[in-house]
Amino acid sequence: MMTVNEIKQEINHFNLTDKLLLVEDIWDAIAAMPSKLSISKNQKKQLDERYFDYQAGNLDLHNYQDVHNELKKKYK
Repeated sequence: MMTVNEIKQEINHFNLTDKLLLVEDIWDAIAAMPSKLSISKNQKKQLDERYFDYQAGNLDLHNYQDVHNELKKKYK
């Protein structure tokens, strides 16, 4: 089995597309085991408050396309 440092060195040889695909695969693997993810009491409280605000309609929401267009303009 490779060490973390060996894996990092190997990843440095990947092109950008392969790096992004690897990140996607890693993220999917993490998301597949939500019971292993833990959050602090503070994080839980903050998420609960945000969810309550969302449910109560107290948030200014933005649609994806507007955010995407703004980011494209900003980082063009």
